Amino acid sequence: MLGSLVLFGFCICLFYFLIRVQRPKNFPPGPRPLPIFGNFFQLNIKNPLKDFEMLAERYGNVYSLYLGRSPAVVLNGLKTIKKALVSKSADFSGRPQNLLVSHINEGKGVIMVDYGPAWKEHRRFALMTLRNFGMGKQSMENRILGEIEHLVAKLEIHAGSVMDPETLFHDAASNIINLVLSGTRYEYGGESLKKFITLFNEAAKIINGPWLMIYDNFPLVRSLPLPFMKIFKNNHLLKEITATMIKNHKTTRIRGEPRDFVDCYLDELDMVKEGSSFNEEQLEMFILNLHEAGIDTISKTLLTTFLYLMAYPDIQERCQQEIDEVLLGKSEVSFEDRHDMPYTQAVMHESQRIANIVPLSVFHSTTRDTELMGYSIPKGTIIIPNLSSVLREKGQWKFPHEFNPSNFLNKQGQFEKPEAFIPFSVGPRACLGEGLARMELFLILVSLLRRFRFIWPEDAGEPDLTPVYGVTIAPKPYKMGIRLRQPAREIQK
Repeated sequence: MLGSLVLFGFCICLFYFLIRVQRPKNFPPGPRPLPIFGNFFQLNIKNPLKDFEMLAERYGNVYSLYLGRSPAVVLNGLKTIKKALVSKSADFSGRPQNLLVSHINEGKGVIMVDYGPAWKEHRRFALMTLRNFGMGKQSMENRILGEIEHLVAKLEIHAGSVMDPETLFHDAASNIINLVLSGTRYEYGGESLKKFITLFNEAAKIINGPWLMIYDNFPLVRSLPLPFMKIFKNNHLLKEITATMIKNHKTTRIRGEPRDFVDCYLDELDMVKEGSSFNEEQLEMFILNLHEAGIDTISKTLLTTFLYLMAYPDIQERCQQEIDEVLLGKSEVSFEDRHDMPYTQAVMHESQRIANIVPLSVFHSTTRDTELMGYSIPKGTIIIPNLSSVLREKGQWKFPHEFNPSNFLNKQGQFEKPEAFIPFSVGPRACLGEGLARMELFLILVSLLRRFRFIWPEDAGEPDLTPVYGVTIAPKPYKMGIRLRQPAREIQK
């Protein structure tokens, strides 16, 4: 009997030894992980940002967590994040390949592709192509302004009433990225646009919920019929839609005379040499990557911006005064007008800072054994850049925890962007759509504030500025009152 108990105890100890988490030598400190579960139960699954903040206070700006049995290092503060993602970018520019988002992308596209020749080729191509669309009659600016006309017309219908802006901003952002990628736009509320956005939204809700953490932490559940399986189904349907669009482009394009991003890629395919990473499967995922990044972040930033403008009507009014003065006699705004609108620029950037849309960036991974701030970090370690810690870092901002355009204005009242403004991340993996996003936000903000006054509904109580956490952050659903200032037809005279 005693021998059996001793043997049983020995087996338990052996089993624990085999499954226990062994922290690598000189690894950053962090909370003790549990076998199998890692630090899963030590984080608030609905919003872990407060937990991340408390862990940084306890362990410093570089600390470790375990996602199940996978080690991860969290980076906090501007100095730490720039040291890793800029100064040592080659070491920290990988992507984890065993998480839900990487499995959806199947190693293709440009967001979750690991650091290497294929990623470099596609990123270089995307940056060059998007930059080229900054010129000529088919420029991004003209496409955005064209879509804004439809957005204004929709809002004019609701002038004098109250509406839910979420779908409208989502549709507008979707059409803008569609126009750049494929030259296509859809009518607001139309079935084609509705189907496309519904597929994206269903996937986004799952990714922004607890199922992402469950999938990433517990590989054993991945084959079960749980909600995250819906993402793979939707992704398959989106790829079918994209493949049809590419097929149509191939029959209507004129080689060497690209109309949009897809035409540019097809022209590139005509010239590919052996060993190139360019192919139609890559193009499908490339388009979906850019679409995903281009809709969610822009629409949620716009929702946050107009929520705060209604909550702070004096700030809205000051923007409108500046816009009216600069655009006097002009039929429409130009992106160049931003240089004469320091206050409006400050409001736009402050809205992005406070919105904090992608608080933990897109996870990186180390491409080789490396070190950071005196700690040793093995190859393949997940890296979590906590952008939220920088966008609210004490010492970097005049008013880190409140909405205040003065964060972007110097003593002379001129626009000044602090180094800590990194909502698009930094380094080689920084968001490649940053230029398009800045242009969209400025042109939409100015065009709408010029024509409309946005009012918090009297029967809605006080504005609730508490955000809803996910992989991306969004404001709580709200209604906005619309009052006409200047009809579009009057401005165009």
